[in-house]
Amino acid sequence: MTSTSAVTAGDDPTTSLDDLVVRARSLVREGHRALLGVTGSPGAGKTTLAEHLVGLLRSAPPEGLPEREWVAYVPMDGFHLADVELDRLGRRERKGAPDTFDAAGYAALLRRLREDEDDMVYAPAFERDLEQPIAGSIPVPRAARLVVTEGNYLLLDRGDWARVRSRLHEVWYCDLDPDERVRRLVARHERFGKDPEAAAAWALGTDQRNADLIATTRFRADLVVPDAVLRSIGEVSGSPPPASPPSR
Repeated sequence: MTSTSAVTAGDDPTTSLDDLVVRARSLVREGHRALLGVTGSPGAGKTTLAEHLVGLLRSAPPEGLPEREWVAYVPMDGFHLADVELDRLGRRERKGAPDTFDAAGYAALLRRLREDEDDMVYAPAFERDLEQPIAGSIPVPRAARLVVTEGNYLLLDRGDWARVRSRLHEVWYCDLDPDERVRRLVARHERFGKDPEAAAAWALGTDQRNADLIATTRFRADLVVPDAVLRSIGEVSGSPPPASPPSR
């Protein structure tokens, strides 16, 4: 899909959660596994959208596929480099930047998932309380015909990140209002232990530099998910359960 089509689709005010569910289901054709990426800047609602989408999809499989197991959720965050390695590289103060992830490892996992040759694939998760990756935390069984993955740099075209886009059948970009995005980001940092001043400094410093880079990749998305849809997710009553169990 061209960049013009992507922006037109994303800015269409009729886009809704129901539309997104239908579009995601349609990626699975003739039983072949499909990979859907969700991207956007820090705090844009990637995880919330991906988890909510997977929760809705689990009970609505295409004909002939089993409920729940037919869709899997594999976040990119499990490929954060551990703090001990970031310390060795002198990059810990930039944690979250493109070169603080194992991009080649993530691309290799996506290739393995797309090749669909294994009965079970294990992916790493990211433990927010510890702020560390945990290996072998997410099982993806052979029955999973749709894999939803989300992360900041799915559309970045430099270094090992350039290998990611070709592994994904579609990538959607979360386009949350910038002020709301920063507000959510600061609140998240406070929730995970930073004091208000440190939370704001990180959100407006390291996170914002990353956000500026990610914004330059928006035009490569197949679909831009608009602000109204992203805000609506938190307002939906009876939200489905999380897409994956806690990692500990």
